[in-house]
This record gives sequence, structure tokens and C-alpha cells, in this order.
Amino acid sequence: MSKNLLRSGAIVSAMTFISRILGLVRDVVVANLMGAGVAADVFFFANKIPNFLRRLFAEGAFAQAFVPVLTEYKQQQDQEEVRQLVAKVAGTLGLVVTVVTLIGVVASPVIAGLFGTGWFKAWLAGEPDGEKFVLASSLLKITFPYLWFITFTGLSGAILNAYNRFAVAAFTPVFLNVAIISCAIYLGPQLDQPEYALAWGVFLGGLIQFCFQLPFMARLGFLRRPSWGWNHSGVKRIRTLMIPALFGVSVAQINLLFDTFIASFLMTGSISWLYYSDRLLEFPLGLFGIAIATVILPNLSQKHVAKSREGFSLTMEWGVKMVCVLGLPAAVGLMVLSEPMLQVLFMRGEFGADDVLRSAASLKAYSLGLLFFMLIKVLAPGYYSRQDTKTPVRIGIIAMACNMLFNIILVFKFAYVGLALATSLSALLNAALLYRGLHQQQVFRLQRSGLVFIAKVIFSALLMGVLIHYFAPSREQWLAYSWWQSAATLGFAIAAAALSYLVCLLGLGIRPRHLRTNAAT
Repeated sequence: MSKNLLRSGAIVSAMTFISRILGLVRDVVVANLMGAGVAADVFFFANKIPNFLRRLFAEGAFAQAFVPVLTEYKQQQDQEEVRQLVAKVAGTLGLVVTVVTLIGVVASPVIAGLFGTGWFKAWLAGEPDGEKFVLASSLLKITFPYLWFITFTGLSGAILNAYNRFAVAAFTPVFLNVAIISCAIYLGPQLDQPEYALAWGVFLGGLIQFCFQLPFMARLGFLRRPSWGWNHSGVKRIRTLMIPALFGVSVAQINLLFDTFIASFLMTGSISWLYYSDRLLEFPLGLFGIAIATVILPNLSQKHVAKSREGFSLTMEWGVKMVCVLGLPAAVGLMVLSEPMLQVLFMRGEFGADDVLRSAASLKAYSLGLLFFMLIKVLAPGYYSRQDTKTPVRIGIIAMACNMLFNIILVFKFAYVGLALATSLSALLNAALLYRGLHQQQVFRLQRSGLVFIAKVIFSALLMGVLIHYFAPSREQWLAYSWWQSAATLGFAIAAAALSYLVCLLGLGIRPRHLRTNAAT
């Protein structure tokens, strides 16, 4: 089982790595084009709203409810029943999302006013910031249809993952990045407002992702005409599981939107600085955390259906150990090298040294929560695979309430950095409560060997961080370097950090076999 998981995880990570690299290229292009000014703030806002709903209808709540039911159908029903389930789900979900998308396009000014209240108030008062509200309303009409495309892309991806076609779904986001980069480079210079080019890039990226997966779905025999199936037994079960899952996934997204709401009252650039720092955080989160969570959810669902409690627990422990061994050094590295990373990637064009320093401050705050973001991705499937969507919801609501409280407390002292810090603190609480719930339900508990393993990883990551901090150039030296000098120095620092981390792990007795399990396939 461990070899299969490692191979699947490596495939997803490799495809995700390509996507994340292009994502960084995309952000470099955007930073060069718009920096962290008014246009950048508004584009990131207009892109965030459909992405919030994407987490609900596509990759988040829907996948967590759909994959366990699909896995059960796959193991207990014939293939025709599975295909009928997919057709009913596609028709039912498709109609709902079509209605939501049309409402979003027509009511874009209402949505812009709701989530960008600070801009809306400025517009009512005739203040300069009011132009952000007008621009956001216009851009939302272009970016909102992305929701429709990505919902069906998410449905296809969940099916492909259930049939162990992990590479296709993991590679699909590459096309979104290519579309945005292409529109920024070729369409942006042709427009007076280049943010419109980026919005059209989002639209085209969604369309291309949707079309890319169709041949693979046809090869599996799932490309059938969607049909309404609200009362279909499988759809009803998915609905039952999805409703609480909607609240669970909404927690993190509502927190992000609440951050955006507060940031709309802060100084211009706050949303952009948070965005650029979050993008660097998303790189290891997607590369490791989401990749591992993607491959263990179908596996956990299979173990649950087969009533293999030991296999279930061993799979969970494998996931936790993997995110620790990969996530901890990533978090330490982001914290210590935040400024040179942002400088090398983004400091050009409209993105200046001040933007680097301000984005680095929020990146350090986000880095504190990276491991906990990853653990949430791995621990939550321990509930969803057993078709328990209510417990994560209760935990998520607690975390959301605390995050809002942290926001209110910390934003007065740390401004936009307080929003990032509050997010990290709520992630810590969320991960701790998820683990405690699994422990109390006697589903999963880290064994002593696992705790010793994690302690060794923590020591190795901290030692790596101390070495980087001690030998790295000062802030003034980094800023005095040319781009090539900065890039070369940063590359050497990352390589040396990775080497020191691996040497320390080996010195403490950790070997590749410790990342394997004995669970049966």
C-alpha cells in the first residue's frame, strides 16, 4: 500500500509542481504588470469570489461528499450503476451551478458591495477609492463564469482520481496559469486597463481546463448526457453528506472573505501583499499537503468500506508523517527566506522593495500556520472517508469564530499582518480539534514511534533554520545584489538548507523505510 501511495503522491506532486511553477510565473507577470496598487487589489478581489465558490461546488465540499459515495458504488455496484450515478450528479450539480453563475454575473455590483464594503462606502461618498468598487463589479462579470467551468472540471477530476488517474487532474491547473500568462503578455499591452486581460485569462483558463478532461472521461466511459437526479439514491446520499460539508469547507473560505472585507478598509496594497505572500505559501501546501490528501481520500474510503481499521489508521499515520517531514522544513524555509524569495520572484516593474518587505511580513505570519494547513488537509479525510461530515463542520465553526475574534484583536495592532497571523492561529486550533476528534472516536492516534519521528523532524527543521539565518546575507546585502546575484544566492541557500535537513534526519536515524506502512492494499 505504501508503495502505491508514494507513487500516487509522487505523481500528483510532480504534476502539481509544474502547475505551481507556472503559477509563480503567472504571479511574477502580474506583479510586473500591476504591482500592488489599485488594479492589482481589485483583480485579486474579483478572482477570489468565484474561487470561494469553487471550493464549495468543485474541489471542496462536493469532492469530500462525492468521492466516498463513488468509491462505494465502484466496489459494490456494476459499472452501469456507477455511470448512471455520475450522469445524475452532473445534471443536478450542473443546473444548480448554472443558476448560481447567472446570478453572480447579473448581480456582480451587489457581490462587490457585499464583500468590498469599504470600497462601496467610498463610492457612495464620492471618494477616490470608489473606483475600486466600479472596477470590481465589471471584472466579476468576466471572472464569475469560471465557477461553471471549474465545477465540471472538479467533478471530472474526482472521478479520475477515484480510478487512479491522478496525473490528469493534477496537471489540469497548468492550463489556467498558461491562459492568464498569455493574456497578460499578449492582450494586456493592447488594453488601457490590463486587469481586464487577466480577467479574460481566468475565463479562458476555466474553459480550457474543462475541455482538457473530456477525452479522459470519454475513455473511462463517463461522458454521458447529464440528467436531473435530485431524488436518485446516490445523489440524495451525496446531498446529505455535502450539506454539512458545505459549512465545513465554507469555514476557511469565509475566513478568507472576512479577511478581504477587513482589508478593504485598510491601506491600498493590503489585499495584494496578502495575496503575494499567500501564493508563496500555496506552493508547498499544494505540492505536498493537497497532493497527499488527494491520494489518501480514495484509499481511506476503500479501507472504510473493507472495514480495515488497522489499514485505515496506518494510512492516516502515513499522511501525517509525510506532511510533517515535508511541511516543517518548508515552513521554516519560508519564514527565514521570505524577503529574498519575494525579491527574486516579484521585485520588478511596478513591484518595489517596499512591497517586498510588506509582503514578507505577512508571509512570515502565514508560515507559522503552514504545517497546520497541511494537517487539516490530511486529518479531514479521516472523517469524510467514513461519511462523517458533521464533526469537521462543528470543529470548523469553532475555528471560524476564533479566527474572526483573532482578526478583530490583531488587525488593530498589526494591520494586514494581523489577518495572516489570525489565519495561522485558527489553523492550529482546527488541526488540533480534528486530531482530538479522531482520537476520541478511536479512529486514529499517533503511536509513540510516530511522535518520536515527528520530534526528530522538528529538531532537524529548526536546526536547518538556524543555519540558514546565520549564514544568509543581511537584508541590505540582498537588496544591493543584482537579480542574478540574488537568484544564485537564494538557490544556493535553498540547496544547502535541504542538504543540512536531510543530513540531520539521517544522523537522527530516519530512513526511507520509516515513511512506509504495512497496511494491505
